[in-house]
Amino acid sequence: MGIVEAILLTVITAATPLVLAALGELVAERSGVLNLGVEGMMIMGAVLAFAATDATGSPYIGILAGIAGGALFSLLFGFLTLTLVANQVATGLALTILGLGVSGQIGEAYVGMSGIKLPEITIPLLSEIPFFGRLLFKQDLIFYISIALVAGVNWYLFKSRSGLKIRAIGDNHASAHALGIGVIRTRYLAVLFGGACAGLAGAQLSLVYTPQWVENMTAGRGWIALALVVFASWRPWRVLAGGYLFGAVSISQLHAQALGLGIPSQFLSALPYAATVVVLVLISHNRRMTLINTPASLGKPFVPDR
Repeated sequence: MGIVEAILLTVITAATPLVLAALGELVAERSGVLNLGVEGMMIMGAVLAFAATDATGSPYIGILAGIAGGALFSLLFGFLTLTLVANQVATGLALTILGLGVSGQIGEAYVGMSGIKLPEITIPLLSEIPFFGRLLFKQDLIFYISIALVAGVNWYLFKSRSGLKIRAIGDNHASAHALGIGVIRTRYLAVLFGGACAGLAGAQLSLVYTPQWVENMTAGRGWIALALVVFASWRPWRVLAGGYLFGAVSISQLHAQALGLGIPSQFLSALPYAATVVVLVLISHNRRMTLINTPASLGKPFVPDR
């Protein structure tokens, strides 16, 4: 395996959880819901996926457990913000803190244990293509799901009737309600999808990226995913491109250390988060484009007529 191919493989592995988490949050924000609990849902997905895999010996059951963990946490968020009309920002932050605490408690028994890595799926013939075959057609199941979800979400949001309803609610939930669209129900489904994607992203971390359980192993990736949604201007294909860009920045520290560059490790570890801040600053200069693409009712509660 050449050095370029090896680097690209690590970029793909690092980018996949970012793409998944950001894609789920994109759908939630398109419906007008701001869920800052992505980090908490990811870490719950990671610990439950590892625990289920250890208990059953099947990483595929672990994937389902990770999805379920993220989805259940998102339902808690939905109940508090959509049914009880709690503040979305405060609830999302509390959900993250809760997820970090609960995952640490659940995962205490698994610290130091070696996990079962999700096996690669080799696509016949295509995997034998020089260079691209190994990169694209000999990957794990979660990678293929991430690519399929990007294409599926893009079609759903911009080509389907249900996707039009989601965007209508995000633009003006009062008008959508007046037209007979179920605002609360649609937002619940969008939040549930976002939680499932975040849980799947967490499962990728504990089953593929690092097949073991380490407390706080998401390491701020949920916050990067939130910034990635803004960076992508709420467009699925831009999420994919931005995810791989952020993934490349994340693994640059490893390759810089391997090459023996005299750069402090603390600076290299901070690179992904510094890049996130820089991207958000650059986006803020283009206020006109941001205002055009931002869902108008993002983060605003909806209380139906009694």
